Amino acid sequence: MTIRVGIGGWSYEPWAETFYPPKLAAAKQLEYAASKVTAIEINATFYRTQSATSFKKWAGSTPDSFMFSVKAPRAAVQRKDLREAAQSIEWFFNSGVGELGAKLGPVFWQMAPYKKFDLDEMTAYFDMLPEKLGKLRLRHAIEVRHASFTDDAFLKLARERNIAVVTVESEKHPLIIEPTADFAYARLELTKADEPTGYAKADLKRWLKTARDWEKLGNVFLYFISGAKERNPAAAMAMLELLSK
Repeated sequence: MTIRVGIGGWSYEPWAETFYPPKLAAAKQLEYAASKVTAIEINATFYRTQSATSFKKWAGSTPDSFMFSVKAPRAAVQRKDLREAAQSIEWFFNSGVGELGAKLGPVFWQMAPYKKFDLDEMTAYFDMLPEKLGKLRLRHAIEVRHASFTDDAFLKLARERNIAVVTVESEKHPLIIEPTADFAYARLELTKADEPTGYAKADLKRWLKTARDWEKLGNVFLYFISGAKERNPAAAMAMLELLSK
């Protein structure tokens, strides 16, 4: 399974009507979501520390082939000077993330919208990101939201460190499609409420073609996230259906 398609989280009230079966218990939502998509981006870790028990429970509620991306905490990504984030990064990795085991996909680092590219700062920051967690090899994906990061020097640095620069389709952020690692990570944020599958079929096919190109380099993680959130599961399932043909 080299192209994985998923959503952000699994707990969202409108999904009770648009995605989950009637009267499905909240405790069963992850299990159900994992039967319909092949990856989920855990966003709760951005807002507060999650326990090792929770990570272990989530791993146990999903199929063997499933994977989670994990969003790094706010304290580790939204700082005036990222060189001060070492303790927060260490705390995050000691919180129990490793309990996901083989289901741990990329760690997702989302920069603040105001953060501008500074080569020395980003070099030092990348130095803080561990290559392993115990015996688990770590993969890092970074989302940048300021136009200054389109600098060739940043892309070169990311390639040297094998860190994926996240491709974000959004009306707010620069679109960077060029792969910088041996895997690719995309967040597709333009789902529309009036489109039953979130994205029109032509747009899904366009992203499928891009994903197939990325696949030549390694694994691909595509997340339908933000936008008209109530449509994201439908968009992910429509993409998976196209993939199966």
